Amino acid sequence: DGNSRAPVAPGGRAPSCALDSTTMTSESGETLAGLGEFAVIGRLTAQRTQPPEVVVGPGDDAALLTAADGRVVVSTDMLVEGRHFRRDWSTPHDVGRKAIAQNAADIEAMGARPYAFVVGFGAPVDTAAADAQALSDGMWSEATRFGAGIVGGDLVAAPQWVVSVTVLGDLGGRPPVLLSGAQPGDTVAVVGDLGWSAAGYAMYHNGIHEFDELRRRHLVPYVHYGQGAAAAAAGATAMTDVSDGLVADLGHIADASGVVVELSMAALDADVATLTPAAAMIGGDARGWVLGGGEDHVLVGTFSGALPAGWRAIGTVLPGEPRVTVDGASWHGAGGWESFGQ
Repeated sequence: DGNSRAPVAPGGRAPSCALDSTTMTSESGETLAGLGEFAVIGRLTAQRTQPPEVVVGPGDDAALLTAADGRVVVSTDMLVEGRHFRRDWSTPHDVGRKAIAQNAADIEAMGARPYAFVVGFGAPVDTAAADAQALSDGMWSEATRFGAGIVGGDLVAAPQWVVSVTVLGDLGGRPPVLLSGAQPGDTVAVVGDLGWSAAGYAMYHNGIHEFDELRRRHLVPYVHYGQGAAAAAAGATAMTDVSDGLVADLGHIADASGVVVELSMAALDADVATLTPAAAMIGGDARGWVLGGGEDHVLVGTFSGALPAGWRAIGTVLPGEPRVTVDGASWHGAGGWESFGQ
């Protein structure tokens, strides 16, 4: 388990819409098809508070936003039912929160502040209207954690749930923190818990109903909002979020920067120890979850000076042929998430 537009009459245009209301009713039998496109859109575009950057929100042909910095950081990501989430594990509210969190993490990793989202939602025509409402509520629940809004989107009939999210971010006058800035001598540091999502997936996959917080982290990642900007202000030289796996994602920094990223297992001992009881229950590999598990969406970066509050050192940057090493050796465990893997 790793990581759409509304139907339009021929020649017509779909209105800008967003999954962003609190008032979808849940009478038995209400479905998206039964309510009709525009009734659903009407219910999903009311009574939400948008951030100050939103001049025109949902309801017109497009949204209008300000960009005080003069630049906009943009990223997009998709979640496909059966590939990125399972509805027998996740509630619609969980799916909504996850969709926002994983997209926001990409903006945080650039050193920016996510402030607006555009959402496309595809679902079967017999999808319960209450489930669409719960998805919307989950998105707004996560977005309001950091003062963002959902400013537009689209709805479409689809054979399974597909949630496509585009996020906009503000750099606040700072340069972006790229993958390519790490230099020998930098400290590698992380903010957040490593391996929890992989451990939670293993619990679900093995039918283990214990370790509730690990299971929860698999369904909804915990992003440390605001830490991307804090890292940028502290002089982060490179940064990314752990979406595919710690070693895999640091590999992108190593390749882009032309350096060796050396990890210290001693610095990761606490992460491994936290997951060891869960691993013992199923014969799993806590070390592998920490180094190779993805979907935690915590931030990892490199710093030439003092670390910002809340960050902890886990390695260093060395000169040499680009690669990631663990205590001086290559990592031969799980390689991280592959979008087109089996």
